[in-house]
Amino acid sequence: MKARMQNPAMVLPDAVKAINLLYKAAHSAGVPTTTLELIHLRASQINGCSACVDSGARNARKAGETEDRLFAVAAWRETSYFTDAERAALALAEAATRLADRADPVPDEIWDAAARHFDEKELAALVLWLATTNFFNRLNATTRQLAPQNWG
Repeated sequence: MKARMQNPAMVLPDAVKAINLLYKAAHSAGVPTTTLELIHLRASQINGCSACVDSGARNARKAGETEDRLFAVAAWRETSYFTDAERAALALAEAATRLADRADPVPDEIWDAAARHFDEKELAALVLWLATTNFFNRLNATTRQLAPQNWG
């Protein structure tokens, strides 16, 4: 497989500026970097974005994630590797990524579980980071961006 074009966000310089601001905002709210990387990886797995799965695993490793936890992200419910807060964030990631799978895309049960572990600022960061991840997944899947990527 070959990429159809360069990543659209790299073609339009103003897009990169906006994405960098979203990244900075999401990563400045106090959510552990490892949690943000785990939800990025899970959403990217669901969306089949090889470039983001690859970069997500690499960035998570750089942030201190273990191989065991990275290998288990796709089956996070069936392992004991993740904290309750991480489980709540992963459930939110799956719901926010699979919006069309149910009538109530993010049920109160999932939202309330996340709200027990994260304050409003941290919830905003999680939601913004998931939206950014899904945004990149869609750009990459549409244009067939391949792993590994050099993001600059």
